Amino acid sequence: MKLLIYGHSFHYEMENLCRLFFHHQKIQVFENCREAQGEIVAITGLEPCTEGQKLSVSLRTPKGFDEKTEILPSGTSEGEIERRMGIALFSLLSAFCGIRPRWGILTGVRPVKLLRSLTGQFGQEEAVRILCEKYLVTPEKAELSRKTMWNEGKILERSRPDSFSLYVSIPFCPTRCSYCSFVSSSVEKSMKLIPEYVDRLAEELRFTGEVVKRCGLRLESVYFGGGTPTTLSPEQMRLLLQTVRDSFDLTYCQEFTVEAGRPDTITREKLEVLREAGVNRISINPQTLNDSVLQEIGRKHTAQETLDAFFLARECGMENINMDLIAGLPSDTLESFRNTLDTLLELDPESITIHTLSLKRSARIYQEEDGTTPEDDGAEAAEMLEYAGKVLPSAGYAPYYLYRQSRMVGNLENTGWSKPGCESPYNVYIMDETHTILACGAGAATKVKDPGSDRLERIFNFKFPYEYISRFHEILERKEKVEQLYGEFADGNVSKI
Repeated sequence: MKLLIYGHSFHYEMENLCRLFFHHQKIQVFENCREAQGEIVAITGLEPCTEGQKLSVSLRTPKGFDEKTEILPSGTSEGEIERRMGIALFSLLSAFCGIRPRWGILTGVRPVKLLRSLTGQFGQEEAVRILCEKYLVTPEKAELSRKTMWNEGKILERSRPDSFSLYVSIPFCPTRCSYCSFVSSSVEKSMKLIPEYVDRLAEELRFTGEVVKRCGLRLESVYFGGGTPTTLSPEQMRLLLQTVRDSFDLTYCQEFTVEAGRPDTITREKLEVLREAGVNRISINPQTLNDSVLQEIGRKHTAQETLDAFFLARECGMENINMDLIAGLPSDTLESFRNTLDTLLELDPESITIHTLSLKRSARIYQEEDGTTPEDDGAEAAEMLEYAGKVLPSAGYAPYYLYRQSRMVGNLENTGWSKPGCESPYNVYIMDETHTILACGAGAATKVKDPGSDRLERIFNFKFPYEYISRFHEILERKEKVEQLYGEFADGNVSKI
């Protein structure tokens, strides 16, 4: 597909709108261009006219040509121009493809954050109306956002100006799943890196703990993610967990989560290490309990191993367990998804997170895809989420965080469902960008939040384990910027901690 742009700077948003309908295709963007040859060509333009500005959006396809134009009065804000152009493009693409994405023209990661902002300006009822009428979000998704916003609010109230959370990256997995786009390394390819990686990570944690003390910050949550943290040996896990306990004050820490995502990495000895270190929440992620689907996505475990890992975790005293599922996996069906979710509900975990398959370019499944269209894969994934949205509330779960990703099947969403009091505060804090997230390890991104404004500064670690190890001195130099930023916040009288 080709997207032509002239007279405006809304390249990013228009491209993302096209991707909602053609996420299997490359979107070629041509700026300052009004004409091009191609099977599907969208043209978005803005030019001065006597009455103000003329907005034009047209779509040329094998089915014909369609166009929408609108005269906007002088003084119309850029945000409003972008929104109206988005609606025009969305309408043309929706009519051509025969589908209507449920999140309308929203392409951002955080729709709940948008709803919260609108609620602050106009009140909740009007904010929901704006979401539906001005952004074309369906009433069902607007209501899901409203419920999530309400549940998030109870967690956000706990965050203080001096709060922060700690993320620890373990970018190793037993094997790489076909849908995975994260910077993670399979053990068979990177086993030799793990010992030195763990040593360097412990050093970064100790250094970060000193920075935290000098800044006077209060730790609210700890989250070990990946990858699969339980890929490490019990001794390596014990070292990192103890380093966190020695380097940070956990007095006010609400959550200490370790993703034990792959059932084939969970052992009694590792679970005992977690319990001894004070870990109070783990995640066991089956993604599906259909063995044929597990095999297709590259998982080297069975559904029974997932069940066995869950029962073992309970036996070892784990009282807060999350389980992840993915809607829209290759060869999975609505019936299979229902069976998986129904089985998880019988296990009665404290939280269940329902993800939608995201077709990122770096994932093997994207590179091997056979040209299927959004019409082929979106409808069934939507039915899977609809089923989850019915049975989870009936079983006592409520949505407490929600986010979206690019190239999601059906332009849907990921939602965390939890029993009351069993939520992951970290998931809420990272999605809402409420306070500072200090991140350690390869691929980790620190986000330093000014508590007195919306200012957010990012500090990136090197992506790959070998880079992280070989250039480790640069990691510590970058971490020093955290203290510098907090000094700037105070010196600028933006906020005082």
